[in-house]
Amino acid sequence: MSMQHGDVTLQVNAERVSVSVSPVSRLSSVLRDELRLTGTKVGCDAGDCGACTVLVDGEPVCACLTPVASVDGARVTTVEGLANGQLSALQASFLKHGAAQCGICTPGLLVTATALLAKNPHPDEAEVRDALGGILCRCTGYRKIIAAVLDVAGSDPVGQDSGPALDLRLPVAGKAVGSSPVRLDGVPKVTGAERFGADSFPGDALAVLVVRSPYHHARFAFGDLAAWQAAHLGVAGVFTAADIPGRNLFGVIPAFADQPALAEGIVRFRGEAVALVAAERVVAADLDLTDFPVAWTQAQHLLSADEAQARGALAIHSDRAGNLLTKGFVERGEPDKVLAAAFATASAMIETSYVEHAYIEPEAGYAWMDDDTLVVVACTQAPYMDRDDTARVLGLSPDKVRIVPTATGGGFGAKLDISVQPLIGLVAMKTGRPAALAFSRPESMMATTKRHPAALRATIGVAADGRVSAMRFEGDFNTGAYASWGPTVANRVPVHASGPYATPHYRAEGRAIHTNGPVSGAFRGFGVPQATIMQEALYDQLADRLGIDRLEFRLNNCLRNGSETVTGQKLEAGVGIGACLEALKTHWARALAEADGFNAGEEAARHALRRGVGIASCWYGCGNTSLPNPSTIKLGITPTGEVVLHQGAVDIGQGSNTVIAQICADALGIPLENLRLRGADTAISPDAGKTSASRQTFVTGKAAEKAGRALREHVLRYANVSGAAMLSFEKGLLLIREGDATRRIDLAALASDGDGFVFRAEETYDPPTSALDAKGQGKPYAVYGYGAQLAELEVDMRLGTVRLIKITAAHDVGKAINPLLAEGQIEGGIAQGIGMALMEEYIPGRTENLHDYLIPTIGDVPPIETILVEVPDPEGPFGAKGLGEHSLIPTAPAILNAIRHATGVMMAKVPATPSRILSAIREAGR
Repeated sequence: MSMQHGDVTLQVNAERVSVSVSPVSRLSSVLRDELRLTGTKVGCDAGDCGACTVLVDGEPVCACLTPVASVDGARVTTVEGLANGQLSALQASFLKHGAAQCGICTPGLLVTATALLAKNPHPDEAEVRDALGGILCRCTGYRKIIAAVLDVAGSDPVGQDSGPALDLRLPVAGKAVGSSPVRLDGVPKVTGAERFGADSFPGDALAVLVVRSPYHHARFAFGDLAAWQAAHLGVAGVFTAADIPGRNLFGVIPAFADQPALAEGIVRFRGEAVALVAAERVVAADLDLTDFPVAWTQAQHLLSADEAQARGALAIHSDRAGNLLTKGFVERGEPDKVLAAAFATASAMIETSYVEHAYIEPEAGYAWMDDDTLVVVACTQAPYMDRDDTARVLGLSPDKVRIVPTATGGGFGAKLDISVQPLIGLVAMKTGRPAALAFSRPESMMATTKRHPAALRATIGVAADGRVSAMRFEGDFNTGAYASWGPTVANRVPVHASGPYATPHYRAEGRAIHTNGPVSGAFRGFGVPQATIMQEALYDQLADRLGIDRLEFRLNNCLRNGSETVTGQKLEAGVGIGACLEALKTHWARALAEADGFNAGEEAARHALRRGVGIASCWYGCGNTSLPNPSTIKLGITPTGEVVLHQGAVDIGQGSNTVIAQICADALGIPLENLRLRGADTAISPDAGKTSASRQTFVTGKAAEKAGRALREHVLRYANVSGAAMLSFEKGLLLIREGDATRRIDLAALASDGDGFVFRAEETYDPPTSALDAKGQGKPYAVYGYGAQLAELEVDMRLGTVRLIKITAAHDVGKAINPLLAEGQIEGGIAQGIGMALMEEYIPGRTENLHDYLIPTIGDVPPIETILVEVPDPEGPFGAKGLGEHSLIPTAPAILNAIRHATGVMMAKVPATPSRILSAIREAGR
């Protein structure tokens, strides 16, 4: 309970301030709520993530753990105070190196690094890693953060320019694609000005608290809710499923919409929402919901797909007779017959675990009624999907719901599913007041989706010449209590489970199985990372049995231009997996030689250390699987000479705001600096589709290219000039130069349309795909991306611990629209792949915080060498392919194959924790 308020005086960013607050108030709350310095972020309120780090008398502290009374009279520096009206050298260096992606952890990193450099102006890499070890980042992979700090220190070991010089100039006309300008939304990320989901709640907003199930499966009944409300002053309302005016079911795939916004009489997973309490903010901070009148009756539950299979007909949902949600299937040729006659085969069973998205920004947003329109401002990856689902739940027409995305502090798939939107919308509708909700870290980890745990079985056969002849694959994917993206995973995995390799005879089935576990949804790869672990492990086994180098075995079997995939799709052009593997050849030879030399040496014998080298590949279809997947871009020129790009693709850190603008600028033929971005907002920007499935650069980028070319053609026809003409702007004039002639168009003299444009274009792009038939044959994707990674590591044979030495990644991006951002995506994906391989395992009820649930820190990510391979695809904008998910897929299998190379054992359960590695080594020894 809060204590009586008192005055606390601080010097905040060189300004003396006095606030009247409880002495035990968190410093983070005082800074954010009282002083509106929202650059200080809150990711956990437990000192685990470091996002709230500020300087107190020059020393970094977690503001969420600091009682404000303990810093009375102290000097407090937040990210807003690092520079006076201009960027500090460190902030400039973060922009220069692409060290800020989503930006939610950036303030904590900046202030901590500032303190380091004040004490030690020339730290080495080890000192930087040590200083920043308490700040978690889920996007960048940390390597560019290290480079940014070392650049300021003047001791960058990888040859970057000394000093933090920052070039803010943007590329000239025709030179945007292929360049790496500072990201267009970068400055607010490093100054603390960026507004995330919880950063701009209205002062008069009701705080919304959620009553959640403590059980995996239970029935429940409410007591006297009115009496409970009356007994708690400041509680403005209590709402249950009975108050929902629309259809109390939502889901990202309408045909599988099965999850209630608020449960009705029965809960199917721990953390499921059953009721809302809306209260005044000062009351909500101390409101104890343990006496909320709800009675629970526990029921039998299942948490794993294996349990579900064993129990067969046990109904998880009252309206389903079994646990199978859906399945996907691909078959080509005669796999059973060919496997029976194969020269050699390899088989395995592998299990993977729940993996938490662990973005540093928990879900947050606020809502209010604007006349008869519900406005929701929240972090999201899919504003139009949010609009439609929220409207359906609340009984509104979609045009009466407006979704305004904030900056999104990481997403990786989980922020595709609606979370806060219908809850705050319901409260706003019922009370007529703004309503705000920010999930706590435990709430976020309990209630949101996870990567599907998988139970995988497969066999691959080869002919005597070492060519893969057939593959059989089965995967059970634990989709948890509700569907979410389970159907997508079940359908995408069989298409991809062969890897980027020619497999003439093939059968694969993916099944989404219901349990009472957390809902499993989209997470950077839609099941393909799990399947790739299996496929790449078997490729290593086959190469060893045949006595063929593991990289050569992959090169001999990889897809080429003209190859047919397991769905019968002929890949006419743009197949880059061979180029990726070739790019790793010299690194592979060096790494193997170094590992052999180390393993033969005295140090390895003395300390029971073994080094290993692993390789793995990936391919990934960009966009939806055989489904419509359109993006629309609106572009126009205003009477004042602004070129406005309505860019509705939500940037969750990957850089779509910058990349799509680069594509559009070059297609239109204007300098990048002439573009003005209008972000996603369902009231003003057309639907660019969800940010998922590595689709934005390809699909929305293609729409932006089409819109740019269409607008250019419109202008050139109006001016009656050829395609060689050059466009520029000068004081409200559009200048069109062709040869020695220049035509000046007074834009203000032209009539403007309803959007305020005198010239406009709006174009839609939907990738050309075809439906899959009963055997999964067809064209599921228009464009695939490819990659291969090499992992070098060391295993302590006595402890089972793994030390990563280096990862080398070659990825075919078609065309690197922005090379720096592409490198950042690869490094960030690798960091998440490291977590999946070695440490991340979500256990409901046990790892619902960032202390018990381990994600890679800056000390866990080794040096990464990125090789950008460019094999253009004729379908992509300027030849570009997607990249976001590809970068994660090969990492875990490469690491696991390196562990096998070092120890001789294949891991049957992932993550490969020290105890599991030791157990596997001992079992092999027996």
